[in-house]
Amino acid sequence: MIINLISNKRDKHSLSSKSLQLWFPNIFQFKGGVQVYSAFLLEALKSSYSQMEYNVFLKHDIHCLASSYCFKNIHFHYAGSWHKKIRTIGFAAQIVLFTIWKKPNLIISSHINFSVLAYFINRLLGIPYWTVVHGVDAWNITNPALSKALFCTERILAVSNYTKDRLIKEQKLNPNKISILPNTFDINKFQIAKKPKYLLDRYGLKSDQLIILTVARLAGSDRYKGYDQIIQALPKIRSQIPNIHYVLAGQGKDKARIEKLIIEHNLQDAVTLTGFVEDQELCDHYNLCDVFAMPSQKEGFGIVFLESLACGKPTLGGNQDGAVDALCNGELGALVDPLDQEEITQTLIQILQGNYSHPLIYQPEILRQKVIDTFGFTRFTETLKNLIANSSINEKFK
Repeated sequence: MIINLISNKRDKHSLSSKSLQLWFPNIFQFKGGVQVYSAFLLEALKSSYSQMEYNVFLKHDIHCLASSYCFKNIHFHYAGSWHKKIRTIGFAAQIVLFTIWKKPNLIISSHINFSVLAYFINRLLGIPYWTVVHGVDAWNITNPALSKALFCTERILAVSNYTKDRLIKEQKLNPNKISILPNTFDINKFQIAKKPKYLLDRYGLKSDQLIILTVARLAGSDRYKGYDQIIQALPKIRSQIPNIHYVLAGQGKDKARIEKLIIEHNLQDAVTLTGFVEDQELCDHYNLCDVFAMPSQKEGFGIVFLESLACGKPTLGGNQDGAVDALCNGELGALVDPLDQEEITQTLIQILQGNYSHPLIYQPEILRQKVIDTFGFTRFTETLKNLIANSSINEKFK
């Protein structure tokens, strides 16, 4: 009955105000791929449409940790203080009540799982919604409600052609409603520099030592990122490059199993597990290495590839997922079969010995400029503006 009453009032409450709702898992207290993308999305909208009112709903954050978002037309709504058992319900209730009151022009959800609620609100109030799809969460969808929500969204923003193609094939979606808005990165934060002495000292490494780096969360669900394959490649790599060292940066519950794997291959002196890396030290870790390698199988895109390239580093990724987009089909780095141990091993040896067939990877300044031109924040913002300009809600953004 309440739903019917609200629906009957839809015509009386036209979308006249210039307001936008953004639904994010979080952007302040955790810096995963979705979180970084969400923060850049907000920044791009804010810089392009300063006249809009933004209401940002954050499921897991409890307060703002960035002064750059202190604008009178940006309002954050937090659900992170709710207990985990009731947080989802509280987050949804908060959104529904606020949306009935404010009736924004558009809802943008940066996580696919929120799209079911957006569909409900669309049926209730007629408010259009856009959904961002990243990687594994958007593949092999079997939930009918989620499939319906995707089918009815006005615009799907896919971070890679790989994810777009999978959605079209698996969900039979109209290709015309899916647009590519790739990940971006902070060009000022990630720059070319010498190997940081303090990190060499911290990890007991020498300045002339060849180093492979992976930056990844060490979780059982993230083994697809390929750090096992690199560890298994090290004995053969070490036979040709005796002083090779592998730095695996990240933390997670998979650490104990990885340590066991290192012992099994007698690599205790050839592998460093850094644990959690502070945000301000991340660029230094990229500059510590001679090649960044993450031969993943299920990466939606991989912001780490862009960060590595921005530091001018030779970069290796898998050829079966979104890394193909991040490395521009091999133009910006090496793509290998993540299931082919020998190919991973030999490609790393070639890169480290300076024999890889693509000379661009050894030209750091050119490599950096190409990744900025292709994936920098300016390009990200321009792409987003073009998508809005060609959408049904463009008039509300003027």
